[in-house]
Amino acid sequence: MEKADKNLADVDKQLKNSQEEVARLAAVQYKGTGLDPAMEVVMSSSPEDMLDDAAVAGHVSRTNGERLLSLTELKKEREEASEKADAKLVEAKELVDDIEEQREEVLEKIERYEAEQIPETPGDGTVPASAKGGGFDGATPRMAAIRDEIIQEFGAPFPVGCVRPSADDHGTGQACDFMMSNDGGHPTSENQQLGQQIAEYAQANADRLGVKYVIWEQRIWDVRNPGAGWKQMEDRGSITQNHFDHVHVSSF
Repeated sequence: MEKADKNLADVDKQLKNSQEEVARLAAVQYKGTGLDPAMEVVMSSSPEDMLDDAAVAGHVSRTNGERLLSLTELKKEREEASEKADAKLVEAKELVDDIEEQREEVLEKIERYEAEQIPETPGDGTVPASAKGGGFDGATPRMAAIRDEIIQEFGAPFPVGCVRPSADDHGTGQACDFMMSNDGGHPTSENQQLGQQIAEYAQANADRLGVKYVIWEQRIWDVRNPGAGWKQMEDRGSITQNHFDHVHVSSF
C-alpha cells in the first residue's frame, strides 16, 4: 500500500511539472505575436546572437511536442497508479475487517474458556441448604466455586440467588447475589458489616477466583478498570436495585 502511494505521488509530481512547462509555452504563444515561440526567440534576437538563439529555439520547438506527448502519457500513468492505489486500499480495508472479526471470535473463545475454569478453593463444595436460593445450581463452574468459597468463609444469613432470566451475568450463570436482608429491607448493622467483608474479599481475591466485578451499596468495583477503585453508581430507585441489601459478584 505504501509503495502504491509513493508511485502515485511520483507520477503526480512529474505530471505537475509537465503541465507547468506546457502552460508556460502556451502563455508565450498567447502573449506574443502569434508566431511559434521558437520563431519569436529567433526574430527577437540581435544579429550576432541569432544563430545561437536559433539553436536554442529549435530545441524548444522539438521538446514542445515531446512535452505534450509526455503529458498525455503521464496522465494515463497517473490514472493507472491511482487505480492500483485504490485497489490496495480496498484490499487493506478488507484485511482490517477480517482481522477485527477474528479478534472478536478469539475474545469470545477466551471468555468462554475463562468461564469454564474452576479456581482452587479451600472448601469442599458443600453448602447448607438454607444458603441455596433461586437459580443456585445454574451457576457456571467458576461462579459456583466463587459462591461456595464465600459461603464457607462468611456463611449466608439469607439464600444466595444466582441464575435468573435477564440480559446481564445472571442470565448466563456468571453472577450470584449474596443477600444481606430479606424482602428488600435495609440490612442490620451486623449484616451490613458482613456484606462489606464479602465485597472486600471478592475484590482482594479477584485474580485468583476470576471475579469480574462486584457491586455493593450503589458502588461498583471492576477488575477491568483496576485504577478506578470503587465507583459510585446512579440511583436506580430502590434498596435492592441500588444493591444495599445484597452483594452482587460477577465472574468471567
